[in-house]
Amino acid sequence: MQDVFIRVHQSIDSFQEDSTLKTWIYRIAINYCLDRIKAQKAQKRFAKIQSLFGFSENSSIAVDFNHPGVKLEDKEAVESIMTAIDLLPTNQKTALILKSLEGLTQREIAEVMNIGEKAAESLLSRAKMNLIKKLNA
Repeated sequence: MQDVFIRVHQSIDSFQEDSTLKTWIYRIAINYCLDRIKAQKAQKRFAKIQSLFGFSENSSIAVDFNHPGVKLEDKEAVESIMTAIDLLPTNQKTALILKSLEGLTQREIAEVMNIGEKAAESLLSRAKMNLIKKLNA
């Protein structure tokens, strides 16, 4: 989170007020997270190549969900949902998280993701359908 706020502070002069400050900050946060995911994937690929030659150990990453608002008995169900969400395509996952966890409207999601409102609606619909499929599998 600190890295995102540093980026916001460094680029506040480039804010053009085409959207709200809230959606602009969300866009910075999403771009930062996507950059981190790309870096992790590259690192995993490199680790996989190294493991082929015996230079490193297994680099699999488990989804660990630990949230204070989740009761112990519900933790397993939440972990399976979060694992299924993590398997969604990046755009669908982003739209679903912005809607369900962050409470953004479709218009705000469209602004944050630099897409049209209909595209945001479509992403959310596909994300929900894919999530249901993954949970029922």
